[in-house]
Amino acid sequence: METVLIVDDEKNYPLILSAVLEEEGFETLTANSGREALDVINNSDVDLVLTDMKMPSMDGIELLNRIKVKDPDLPVIMMTAYGTVEKAVEAMQKGAFNYILKPFDNERLVIYVNKAIAMYRVIKENRHLRSTVESRYSFGNIIGKSKGMQNVFEIIRKVAPSNATVLLEGESGTGKELVAKSIHFNSPRHDKPFIVVNCSALAENLLESELFGHEKGAFTGAVAMKKGRFELADGGTLFLDEIAELAPNLQVKLLRVLQEKIFERVGGVKQISVNIRLIAATNKKLKEEIKAERFREDLYFRLNVVRIVLPPLRERSEDIRLLTDHFIKKYANERKSDVPIIGIDQEAERLFYAYSWPGNVRELENVIERAMILCPDNLIKISDLPKDFKDNIDNTYNLEGIPVNAKLYKTLTMIEKKMIERALHITNNVQSHAAELLGIGKSGLNQKIKKYKLGMDSKN
Repeated sequence: METVLIVDDEKNYPLILSAVLEEEGFETLTANSGREALDVINNSDVDLVLTDMKMPSMDGIELLNRIKVKDPDLPVIMMTAYGTVEKAVEAMQKGAFNYILKPFDNERLVIYVNKAIAMYRVIKENRHLRSTVESRYSFGNIIGKSKGMQNVFEIIRKVAPSNATVLLEGESGTGKELVAKSIHFNSPRHDKPFIVVNCSALAENLLESELFGHEKGAFTGAVAMKKGRFELADGGTLFLDEIAELAPNLQVKLLRVLQEKIFERVGGVKQISVNIRLIAATNKKLKEEIKAERFREDLYFRLNVVRIVLPPLRERSEDIRLLTDHFIKKYANERKSDVPIIGIDQEAERLFYAYSWPGNVRELENVIERAMILCPDNLIKISDLPKDFKDNIDNTYNLEGIPVNAKLYKTLTMIEKKMIERALHITNNVQSHAAELLGIGKSGLNQKIKKYKLGMDSKN
Protein backbone atom coordinates (compact mmCIF):
# COMPACT_ATOMS: atom_id res chain seq x y z
CA MET A 1 0.00 0.00 0.00
CA GLU A 2 1.70 3.23 -1.19
CA THR A 3 1.70 6.34 0.97
CA VAL A 4 0.95 9.88 -0.24
CA LEU A 5 1.95 12.91 1.87
CA ILE A 6 -0.45 15.86 1.36
CA VAL A 7 0.94 19.29 2.27
CA ASP A 8 -1.28 22.37 2.40
CA ASP A 9 -1.66 25.22 4.89
CA GLU A 10 -5.44 25.22 4.34
CA LYS A 11 -6.48 22.65 6.95
CA ASN A 12 -9.59 21.39 5.16
CA TYR A 13 -7.83 20.70 1.87
CA PRO A 14 -5.66 17.79 3.13
CA LEU A 15 -8.74 16.17 4.67
CA ILE A 16 -10.66 16.30 1.40
CA LEU A 17 -7.72 15.00 -0.64
CA SER A 18 -7.12 12.22 1.89
CA ALA A 19 -10.68 11.00 1.48
CA VAL A 20 -10.32 10.95 -2.32
CA LEU A 21 -6.99 9.10 -2.36
CA GLU A 22 -7.85 6.62 0.38
CA GLU A 23 -10.91 5.62 -1.62
CA GLU A 24 -8.48 4.76 -4.43
CA GLY A 25 -6.50 2.47 -2.12
CA PHE A 26 -3.67 4.81 -1.06
CA GLU A 27 -2.55 5.52 2.47
CA THR A 28 -2.28 9.23 3.25
CA LEU A 29 -0.35 11.42 5.65
CA THR A 30 -0.93 15.16 6.04
CA ALA A 31 1.11 18.22 6.94
CA ASN A 32 0.10 21.89 7.21
CA SER A 33 3.56 23.39 6.51
CA GLY A 34 6.78 22.62 4.71
CA ARG A 35 8.70 22.03 7.95
CA GLU A 36 6.03 19.66 9.21
CA ALA A 37 6.22 17.83 5.86
CA LEU A 38 10.00 17.39 6.19
CA ASP A 39 9.53 15.90 9.65
CA VAL A 40 7.04 13.39 8.24
CA ILE A 41 9.37 12.46 5.37
CA ASN A 42 12.28 11.95 7.78
CA ASN A 43 10.26 9.63 10.00
CA SER A 44 7.94 7.79 7.60
CA ASP A 45 8.00 5.83 4.37
CA VAL A 46 6.51 8.15 1.77
CA ASP A 47 6.01 7.27 -1.92
CA LEU A 48 4.70 10.63 -3.21
CA VAL A 49 4.42 14.24 -1.99
CA LEU A 50 1.42 16.29 -3.10
CA THR A 51 2.13 19.86 -2.01
CA ASP A 52 0.61 23.30 -2.41
CA MET A 53 2.85 25.85 -4.10
CA LYS A 54 2.02 28.88 -1.97
CA MET A 55 2.57 28.41 1.76
CA PRO A 56 3.92 30.71 4.49
CA SER A 57 7.42 30.26 5.92
CA MET A 58 8.46 27.59 3.39
CA ASP A 59 6.84 27.56 -0.05
CA GLY A 60 6.50 24.60 -2.40
CA ILE A 61 9.74 25.38 -4.30
CA GLU A 62 11.85 25.36 -1.13
CA LEU A 63 10.14 22.19 0.09
CA LEU A 64 10.86 20.57 -3.28
CA ASN A 65 14.54 21.51 -3.02
CA ARG A 66 14.78 20.04 0.49
CA ILE A 67 13.06 16.82 -0.62
CA LYS A 68 15.39 16.38 -3.60
CA VAL A 69 18.42 16.66 -1.31
CA LYS A 70 17.09 13.78 0.80
CA ASP A 71 15.76 11.63 -2.06
CA PRO A 72 16.22 12.90 -5.64
CA ASP A 73 13.81 10.26 -6.95
CA LEU A 74 10.86 10.86 -4.60
CA PRO A 75 8.09 12.26 -6.86
CA VAL A 76 6.53 15.62 -5.98
CA ILE A 77 3.32 16.97 -7.55
CA MET A 78 2.73 20.70 -7.12
CA MET A 79 -0.77 22.10 -6.55
CA THR A 80 -1.01 25.66 -7.78
CA ALA A 81 -3.50 28.42 -8.60
CA TYR A 82 -3.59 29.95 -12.06
CA GLY A 83 -1.54 32.97 -10.96
CA THR A 84 1.49 30.88 -9.99
CA VAL A 85 1.82 28.76 -13.13
CA GLU A 86 5.28 30.23 -13.81
CA LYS A 87 6.40 29.00 -10.38
CA ALA A 88 5.00 25.57 -11.20
CA VAL A 89 7.05 25.46 -14.41
CA GLU A 90 10.12 26.42 -12.36
CA ALA A 91 9.32 23.53 -10.03
CA MET A 92 9.18 21.16 -13.00
CA GLN A 93 12.63 22.34 -14.05
CA LYS A 94 13.88 21.62 -10.54
CA GLY A 95 12.60 18.06 -10.56
CA ALA A 96 8.88 18.11 -9.75
CA PHE A 97 7.03 15.22 -11.35
CA ASN A 98 4.08 17.37 -12.47
CA TYR A 99 1.78 20.17 -11.41
CA ILE A 100 -1.99 20.49 -11.30
CA LEU A 101 -4.08 23.68 -11.29
CA LYS A 102 -6.56 24.45 -8.54
CA PRO A 103 -9.42 23.80 -8.62
CA PHE A 104 -9.04 20.41 -10.25
CA ASP A 105 -11.30 17.42 -10.78
CA ASN A 106 -10.60 14.32 -8.73
CA GLU A 107 -10.25 12.03 -11.73
CA ARG A 108 -7.34 14.04 -13.16
CA LEU A 109 -5.66 14.12 -9.74
CA VAL A 110 -5.91 10.34 -9.37
CA ILE A 111 -4.39 9.86 -12.85
CA TYR A 112 -1.40 12.07 -11.95
CA VAL A 113 -0.94 10.30 -8.61
CA ASN A 114 -1.07 6.83 -10.18
CA LYS A 115 1.54 7.79 -12.79
CA ALA A 116 3.91 9.22 -10.17
CA ILE A 117 3.49 6.21 -7.89
CA ALA A 118 4.10 3.78 -10.77
CA MET A 119 7.29 5.61 -11.72
CA TYR A 120 8.62 5.60 -8.15
CA ARG A 121 7.77 1.92 -7.77
CA VAL A 122 9.99 1.11 -10.75
CA ILE A 123 12.76 3.34 -9.39
CA LYS A 124 12.70 1.57 -6.01
CA GLU A 125 12.77 -1.83 -7.67
CA ASN A 126 15.74 -0.78 -9.79
CA ARG A 127 17.54 0.50 -6.70
CA HIS A 128 17.02 -2.84 -5.04
CA LEU A 129 18.18 -4.73 -8.13
CA ARG A 130 21.36 -2.66 -8.39
CA SER A 131 22.26 -3.32 -4.77
CA THR A 132 21.64 -7.04 -5.04
CA VAL A 133 23.08 -7.62 -8.50
CA GLU A 134 26.35 -6.16 -7.28
CA SER A 135 26.48 -9.01 -4.77
CA ARG A 136 25.93 -11.43 -7.68
CA TYR A 137 23.93 -13.90 -5.70
CA SER A 138 22.74 -16.66 -7.95
CA PHE A 139 22.33 -20.38 -7.84
CA GLY A 140 25.73 -20.97 -9.43
CA ASN A 141 27.55 -18.94 -6.77
CA ILE A 142 26.99 -21.47 -3.98
CA ILE A 143 30.18 -23.51 -3.76
CA GLY A 144 30.05 -27.28 -3.34
CA LYS A 145 30.55 -30.54 -5.19
CA SER A 146 29.86 -32.84 -2.24
CA LYS A 147 26.85 -35.13 -2.24
CA GLY A 148 25.27 -33.18 0.60
CA MET A 149 25.49 -29.89 -1.29
CA GLN A 150 24.31 -31.48 -4.53
CA ASN A 151 21.18 -32.57 -2.65
CA VAL A 152 20.73 -28.97 -1.48
CA PHE A 153 21.11 -27.69 -5.05
CA GLU A 154 18.50 -30.15 -6.30
CA ILE A 155 15.94 -28.97 -3.75
CA ILE A 156 16.67 -25.32 -4.60
CA ARG A 157 16.06 -26.06 -8.28
CA LYS A 158 12.68 -27.57 -7.48
CA VAL A 159 11.44 -25.13 -4.84
CA ALA A 160 12.65 -21.80 -6.30
CA PRO A 161 9.90 -21.47 -8.99
CA SER A 162 7.14 -22.07 -6.43
CA ASN A 163 5.72 -19.88 -3.65
CA ALA A 164 6.22 -22.55 -0.99
CA THR A 165 7.42 -21.58 2.47
CA VAL A 166 10.94 -22.92 3.11
CA LEU A 167 12.58 -23.87 6.40
CA LEU A 168 16.41 -23.86 6.42
CA GLU A 169 18.18 -25.77 9.17
CA GLY A 170 21.89 -25.97 9.82
CA GLU A 171 24.68 -24.88 12.12
CA SER A 172 25.83 -21.27 12.23
CA GLY A 173 28.06 -20.42 9.31
CA THR A 174 26.74 -23.07 6.91
CA GLY A 175 25.30 -20.50 4.47
CA LYS A 176 21.58 -20.40 5.23
CA GLU A 177 21.14 -16.78 4.13
CA LEU A 178 23.02 -17.47 0.88
CA VAL A 179 20.65 -20.35 0.14
CA ALA A 180 17.65 -18.12 0.94
CA LYS A 181 18.94 -15.51 -1.51
CA SER A 182 19.53 -18.15 -4.16
CA ILE A 183 15.93 -19.34 -3.81
CA HIS A 184 14.66 -15.77 -4.12
CA PHE A 185 16.82 -14.72 -7.07
CA ASN A 186 15.92 -17.85 -9.00
CA SER A 187 12.20 -17.38 -8.40
CA PRO A 188 9.53 -15.34 -10.24
CA ARG A 189 9.92 -12.81 -7.39
CA HIS A 190 13.58 -12.09 -8.24
CA ASP A 191 12.89 -8.47 -9.24
CA LYS A 192 11.02 -7.76 -5.99
CA PRO A 193 12.50 -7.03 -2.54
CA PHE A 194 14.44 -9.58 -0.49
CA ILE A 195 14.08 -8.44 3.12
CA VAL A 196 16.09 -9.94 6.01
CA VAL A 197 15.13 -9.91 9.69
CA ASN A 198 17.29 -11.47 12.42
CA CYS A 199 14.82 -12.55 15.10
CA SER A 200 17.53 -12.73 17.78
CA ALA A 201 18.84 -9.20 17.23
CA LEU A 202 15.97 -7.22 18.77
CA ALA A 203 13.89 -7.27 21.94
CA GLU A 204 10.31 -8.57 21.58
CA ASN A 205 8.59 -5.16 21.51
CA LEU A 206 11.07 -3.75 18.99
CA LEU A 207 10.91 -6.85 16.82
CA GLU A 208 7.11 -6.64 16.65
CA SER A 209 7.35 -3.08 15.33
CA GLU A 210 10.15 -4.11 12.95
CA LEU A 211 8.05 -6.92 11.50
CA PHE A 212 4.61 -5.35 11.37
CA GLY A 213 5.29 -1.62 11.54
CA HIS A 214 3.56 0.83 13.87
CA GLU A 215 1.18 3.76 13.81
CA LYS A 216 2.04 7.21 15.07
CA GLY A 217 1.68 7.33 18.86
CA ALA A 218 1.51 3.54 19.24
CA PHE A 219 4.18 3.72 21.96
CA THR A 220 6.66 6.18 23.43
CA GLY A 221 8.98 7.30 20.65
CA ALA A 222 6.60 6.40 17.80
CA VAL A 223 6.58 9.94 16.41
CA ALA A 224 5.34 8.84 12.97
CA MET A 225 3.89 5.91 11.09
CA LYS A 226 6.44 3.29 10.07
CA LYS A 227 5.96 0.39 7.67
CA GLY A 228 7.21 -2.99 8.86
CA ARG A 229 9.29 -5.57 7.03
CA PHE A 230 6.19 -7.48 5.93
CA GLU A 231 4.97 -4.43 4.01
CA LEU A 232 8.42 -3.67 2.62
CA ALA A 233 8.69 -7.25 1.34
CA ASP A 234 5.31 -7.13 -0.43
CA GLY A 235 5.60 -9.00 -3.73
CA GLY A 236 8.99 -10.40 -2.75
CA THR A 237 10.58 -12.60 -0.09
CA LEU A 238 10.87 -12.16 3.67
CA PHE A 239 13.75 -14.07 5.27
CA LEU A 240 13.38 -14.61 9.03
CA ASP A 241 16.73 -15.75 10.42
CA GLU A 242 17.02 -17.40 13.85
CA ILE A 243 13.27 -18.13 13.85
CA ALA A 244 13.60 -20.25 17.01
CA GLU A 245 14.30 -17.06 18.99
CA LEU A 246 10.86 -15.62 18.20
CA ALA A 247 8.89 -14.86 21.38
CA PRO A 248 5.63 -16.83 21.95
CA ASN A 249 3.48 -13.72 21.36
CA LEU A 250 5.14 -13.10 17.99
CA GLN A 251 4.87 -16.77 17.06
CA VAL A 252 1.09 -16.41 17.33
CA LYS A 253 1.09 -13.28 15.16
CA LEU A 254 3.34 -14.89 12.55
CA LEU A 255 1.09 -17.94 12.39
CA ARG A 256 -1.91 -15.69 11.75
CA VAL A 257 -0.13 -13.86 8.92
CA LEU A 258 0.84 -17.18 7.29
CA GLN A 259 -2.71 -18.45 7.56
CA GLU A 260 -4.72 -15.34 6.68
CA LYS A 261 -2.19 -13.15 4.79
CA ILE A 262 -3.26 -10.08 6.80
CA PHE A 263 -1.99 -8.17 9.85
CA GLU A 264 -2.29 -4.82 11.63
CA ARG A 265 0.48 -2.41 12.50
CA VAL A 266 1.27 -1.99 16.18
CA GLY A 267 -1.32 0.42 17.56
CA GLY A 268 -3.43 0.19 14.41
CA VAL A 269 -6.76 -1.34 13.50
CA LYS A 270 -6.55 -1.26 9.70
CA GLN A 271 -6.00 -4.71 8.23
CA ILE A 272 -3.12 -4.83 5.74
CA SER A 273 -2.83 -7.56 3.14
CA VAL A 274 0.56 -8.61 1.76
CA ASN A 275 1.81 -11.06 -0.83
CA ILE A 276 5.14 -12.46 0.33
CA ARG A 277 7.13 -15.65 0.26
CA LEU A 278 8.50 -16.61 3.67
CA ILE A 279 11.84 -18.35 4.20
CA ALA A 280 12.81 -19.12 7.79
CA ALA A 281 16.13 -20.34 9.17
CA THR A 282 17.42 -21.73 12.45
CA ASN A 283 20.54 -23.31 13.89
CA LYS A 284 18.42 -25.13 16.48
CA LYS A 285 16.42 -28.31 16.10
CA LEU A 286 12.83 -27.08 16.17
CA LYS A 287 11.41 -30.46 17.16
CA GLU A 288 13.46 -30.28 20.36
CA GLU A 289 12.26 -26.70 20.88
CA ILE A 290 8.66 -27.93 20.50
CA LYS A 291 9.22 -30.65 23.13
CA ALA A 292 10.64 -28.03 25.46
CA GLU A 293 7.50 -25.92 24.79
CA ARG A 294 9.55 -23.02 23.44
CA PHE A 295 8.18 -23.23 19.90
CA ARG A 296 4.64 -23.75 18.64
CA GLU A 297 4.02 -27.01 16.84
CA ASP A 298 1.34 -25.50 14.57
CA LEU A 299 3.77 -22.78 13.47
CA TYR A 300 6.43 -25.41 12.80
CA PHE A 301 4.11 -27.24 10.42
CA ARG A 302 3.31 -23.97 8.65
CA LEU A 303 7.01 -23.23 8.20
CA ASN A 304 8.07 -26.76 7.34
CA VAL A 305 6.49 -26.99 3.89
CA VAL A 306 9.88 -27.57 2.27
CA ARG A 307 12.82 -28.31 4.58
CA ILE A 308 16.46 -27.91 3.57
CA VAL A 309 19.21 -29.09 5.92
CA LEU A 310 22.63 -27.61 5.21
CA PRO A 311 25.50 -29.96 6.05
CA PRO A 312 28.34 -28.69 8.27
CA LEU A 313 31.73 -28.25 6.62
CA ARG A 314 33.21 -31.22 8.49
CA GLU A 315 30.75 -33.46 6.61
CA ARG A 316 31.66 -32.02 3.21
CA SER A 317 35.45 -32.01 3.32
CA GLU A 318 35.70 -32.47 -0.45
CA ASP A 319 34.40 -28.88 -0.74
CA ILE A 320 37.23 -27.37 1.32
CA ARG A 321 39.60 -26.93 -1.61
CA LEU A 322 36.87 -25.39 -3.78
CA LEU A 323 35.89 -22.97 -1.02
CA THR A 324 39.51 -22.09 -0.29
CA ASP A 325 40.17 -21.19 -3.94
CA HIS A 326 36.92 -19.19 -4.03
CA PHE A 327 37.84 -17.08 -1.00
CA ILE A 328 41.40 -16.52 -2.24
CA LYS A 329 39.93 -15.06 -5.45
CA LYS A 330 37.36 -13.09 -3.48
CA TYR A 331 39.96 -11.28 -1.35
CA ALA A 332 42.66 -10.99 -4.03
CA ASN A 333 41.79 -7.36 -4.80
CA GLU A 334 42.09 -6.38 -1.12
CA ARG A 335 45.65 -7.67 -0.91
CA LYS A 336 48.16 -4.80 -0.76
CA SER A 337 51.22 -6.89 -1.68
CA ASP A 338 52.49 -7.09 -5.26
CA VAL A 339 52.89 -10.87 -4.82
CA PRO A 340 49.65 -12.62 -5.81
CA ILE A 341 48.55 -15.62 -3.74
CA ILE A 342 47.92 -18.69 -5.89
CA GLY A 343 46.87 -21.17 -3.19
CA ILE A 344 47.90 -22.89 0.05
CA ASP A 345 50.88 -25.18 0.60
CA GLN A 346 50.55 -28.91 1.36
CA GLU A 347 51.12 -28.67 5.12
CA ALA A 348 48.46 -25.98 5.52
CA GLU A 349 46.07 -27.94 3.32
CA ARG A 350 46.49 -31.03 5.53
CA LEU A 351 45.56 -28.92 8.55
CA PHE A 352 42.47 -27.70 6.73
CA TYR A 353 41.32 -31.28 6.18
CA ALA A 354 42.21 -32.34 9.74
CA TYR A 355 40.31 -29.47 11.36
CA SER A 356 36.66 -29.88 12.39
CA TRP A 357 35.60 -26.30 11.41
CA PRO A 358 33.09 -25.59 14.20
CA GLY A 359 32.40 -22.20 12.58
CA ASN A 360 31.83 -23.89 9.21
CA VAL A 361 32.19 -21.98 5.92
CA ARG A 362 32.15 -18.62 7.71
CA GLU A 363 35.17 -19.65 9.79
CA LEU A 364 37.03 -20.87 6.70
CA GLU A 365 36.38 -17.53 4.99
CA ASN A 366 37.68 -15.63 8.01
CA VAL A 367 40.86 -17.75 8.11
CA ILE A 368 41.53 -17.12 4.40
CA GLU A 369 40.77 -13.41 4.67
CA ARG A 370 43.29 -13.06 7.51
CA ALA A 371 45.92 -15.13 5.69
CA MET A 372 45.54 -13.01 2.54
CA ILE A 373 46.54 -9.96 4.59
CA LEU A 374 49.48 -11.49 6.47
CA CYS A 375 50.97 -13.91 3.94
CA PRO A 376 54.25 -12.51 2.46
CA ASP A 377 54.59 -15.14 -0.28
CA ASN A 378 52.41 -16.60 -3.03
CA LEU A 379 51.36 -19.64 -0.98
CA ILE A 380 49.52 -19.54 2.35
CA LYS A 381 51.55 -21.44 4.95
CA ILE A 382 50.87 -22.69 8.47
CA SER A 383 52.66 -19.62 9.84
CA ASP A 384 49.98 -17.42 8.19
CA LEU A 385 47.12 -19.16 10.03
CA PRO A 386 45.70 -18.00 13.40
CA LYS A 387 47.37 -19.50 16.47
CA ASP A 388 44.09 -20.66 17.99
CA PHE A 389 43.30 -22.43 14.72
CA LYS A 390 46.57 -24.38 14.88
CA ASP A 391 46.14 -25.08 18.59
CA ASN A 392 42.67 -26.52 18.00
CA ILE A 393 43.81 -29.07 15.43
CA ASP A 394 44.73 -31.57 18.16
CA ASN A 395 41.23 -31.26 19.59
CA THR A 396 39.72 -32.65 16.40
CA TYR A 397 41.12 -36.13 17.09
CA ASN A 398 38.55 -37.84 19.28
CA LEU A 399 40.72 -40.26 21.29
CA GLU A 400 37.90 -40.68 23.79
CA GLY A 401 36.06 -42.72 21.17
CA ILE A 402 38.82 -45.36 21.03
CA PRO A 403 38.45 -48.17 23.60
CA VAL A 404 41.23 -48.24 26.19
CA ASN A 405 41.98 -51.90 25.36
CA ALA A 406 42.22 -51.24 21.60
CA LYS A 407 45.31 -52.77 19.99
CA LEU A 408 47.69 -50.20 18.54
CA TYR A 409 48.38 -51.99 15.26
CA LYS A 410 44.69 -52.61 14.48
CA THR A 411 43.78 -49.05 15.42
CA LEU A 412 46.51 -47.50 13.29
CA THR A 413 45.54 -49.76 10.39
CA MET A 414 41.93 -48.64 10.67
CA ILE A 415 42.93 -44.97 10.79
CA GLU A 416 45.27 -45.38 7.81
CA LYS A 417 42.53 -47.03 5.76
CA LYS A 418 40.02 -44.31 6.65
CA MET A 419 42.47 -41.53 5.75
CA ILE A 420 43.22 -43.12 2.36
CA GLU A 421 39.50 -43.56 1.67
CA ARG A 422 38.91 -39.91 2.49
CA ALA A 423 41.82 -38.68 0.37
CA LEU A 424 40.62 -40.69 -2.63
CA HIS A 425 37.08 -39.41 -2.14
CA ILE A 426 38.20 -35.78 -1.90
CA THR A 427 40.43 -36.04 -5.00
CA ASN A 428 37.88 -37.96 -7.09
CA ASN A 429 40.11 -41.09 -7.01
CA VAL A 430 43.11 -39.36 -8.62
CA GLN A 431 45.99 -41.20 -6.93
CA SER A 432 48.64 -38.56 -7.58
CA HIS A 433 46.50 -35.89 -5.91
CA ALA A 434 45.58 -38.21 -3.02
CA ALA A 435 49.24 -39.10 -2.44
CA GLU A 436 50.14 -35.40 -2.39
CA LEU A 437 47.36 -34.72 0.11
CA LEU A 438 48.53 -37.56 2.39
CA GLY A 439 52.20 -36.58 2.09
CA ILE A 440 53.37 -39.94 0.75
CA GLY A 441 54.72 -41.20 -2.56
CA LYS A 442 52.42 -42.30 -5.34
CA SER A 443 53.89 -45.85 -5.41
CA GLY A 444 53.45 -46.14 -1.63
CA LEU A 445 49.83 -45.09 -1.91
CA ASN A 446 49.27 -47.57 -4.75
CA GLN A 447 50.54 -50.42 -2.55
CA LYS A 448 48.23 -49.41 0.30
CA ILE A 449 45.27 -49.19 -2.10
CA LYS A 450 45.92 -52.77 -3.17
CA LYS A 451 46.44 -53.85 0.44
CA TYR A 452 43.08 -52.45 1.54
CA LYS A 453 41.37 -53.13 -1.82
CA LEU A 454 40.37 -49.47 -2.12
CA GLY A 455 39.62 -47.23 -5.08
CA MET A 456 39.73 -49.94 -7.70
CA ASP A 457 38.37 -47.38 -10.15
CA SER A 458 40.94 -44.81 -9.15
CA LYS A 459 42.92 -42.91 -11.76
CA ASN A 460 46.65 -42.32 -11.90
